[in-house]
Amino acid sequence: MKDIKDVARKAAFAVRKLAFAAGQGQAAEILADYLAGQAGRVLAGYMPMRTEIDPLPAMAAHRGGVCVPVVPGRAVPLRFAAWSPGCAMLEGDFGAMIPADEVWVEPEVLIVPLLTFDARGYRLGYGGGYYDRTLEMLRGRRPTLAVGFAFAAQEVAEVPIDATDQRLDAIVTEQGLRLFD
Repeated sequence: MKDIKDVARKAAFAVRKLAFAAGQGQAAEILADYLAGQAGRVLAGYMPMRTEIDPLPAMAAHRGGVCVPVVPGRAVPLRFAAWSPGCAMLEGDFGAMIPADEVWVEPEVLIVPLLTFDARGYRLGYGGGYYDRTLEMLRGRRPTLAVGFAFAAQEVAEVPIDATDQRLDAIVTEQGLRLFD
């Protein structure tokens, strides 16, 4: 399965790069509109890197606590540090920016970055399993909403999955919102 996922990741990076160059359209506005229904809940976003679609406008518009992921170590769930626009940031593991003041919070809604997704609600990430472990842990505690955020061009017919992969509840692209059962 690892080899199949590695091949899929390589192709997905190339597709995402082209989609990124074409522009993000109304994606952040669509995401913010959808997340308005989650007001009051703690939202985890992410600091976009390279060709990831940018969730920062939707995060800044959220009416409730907002946090970003911090990688505490290999093969463990993510932790989340409180974030607000303009807060002091520093470079964390893997080059992702994280808040300088680590005030830990637990999200109820996660904006999940990805390389590719399918119509079943599965995503392919970077291969570390961080979001799958994190979603499994959070969902074991209480209902947790996972919202994929991507370019429409990142959709594929079928993402290769295994028993540890966590399904998304929704996907937002520049073309709109899709919910998964």
